[in-house]
Amino acid sequence: MSAALVEARDLVAHYGTSQVLFGAGLDLRRGEFVTLLGRNGMGKSTLVKVLLGMLPARCGSVRFDGTEISGRPDHENARRGIGLVPEGRGIFPNLSVRENLLATAIERKESTTPWSLTRVHELFPRLQEREKNLGSDLSGGEQQMLAIGRALMTNPKLLILDEATEGLAPLVRREIWLCLQRLKAEGLTMLVIDKNLKPLLHLADRHYVIEKGRMAWSGTSSQLQASPDVMSRYLSL
Repeated sequence: MSAALVEARDLVAHYGTSQVLFGAGLDLRRGEFVTLLGRNGMGKSTLVKVLLGMLPARCGSVRFDGTEISGRPDHENARRGIGLVPEGRGIFPNLSVRENLLATAIERKESTTPWSLTRVHELFPRLQEREKNLGSDLSGGEQQMLAIGRALMTNPKLLILDEATEGLAPLVRREIWLCLQRLKAEGLTMLVIDKNLKPLLHLADRHYVIEKGRMAWSGTSSQLQASPDVMSRYLSL
C-alpha cells in the first residue's frame, strides 16, 4: 500500500471563463496533518472543491487511496472516504443535533474504531447535552463542533477542514485545536485551512502555501518558522 493517501498533480480549474488554479498540486501521506495556507482569494477553497469533486478540473490528476478520482462526483468521493468540514459549517438548521450526526453516517468495514454517536459525544460532550436542539439553535462554536462531528460520522480516511476556527471565541478555538490534536494522535489524515498560524505550526507536519492559484512554497513547520520572508510575502495581511 502506498504511503500517499492523496496525490494531486497539475490541477487547472476555472469559474466560468476565469482561471483560478494554474497547475496546483499537493500530496498527503497517511496519518499526516497538512495545512493549506494563503491569503483570501488565492485558491485554497477552490483547490479543496477540486479535490472533493465539487468543481471539475480542466486538467490534472487527483489520486485518492490509489484510485484516480478526478472527474468523479463529490458524493462518490465522500463514500470513498473524504470528509469535509466546510467553511460556514453547512449544518442542517432544521434537523436536531442527533439527526445532523446520523444524516451522513457511513459505516466502513475496514475501520477498527468507527466513529459513532458515543465517540462524537466523548469528543464534544456539549453535543450530547444539546442533541435534541435544532441546528439553528446552536451557537457558532457548537455548530462548528457539530460540523466536525458530522464529518467524523462518515468515518473518513481524510478529513478536510476549511477555515476550522474562523469567527470563534478564543476558548472555543482552543477546544477545536485540542480536538484536532486528538484526531492527529489517532492517526487521522487531515488537510486544514485556517488563518491562525501559531497552533498550526505546533500541530502540522507540513504546510503548502498557495498564491494566485499556484503553489508558492511547501515545507515543515520548522522550515516555515525559519522563513520569515515566506510568512511576510504570502501570509501576512
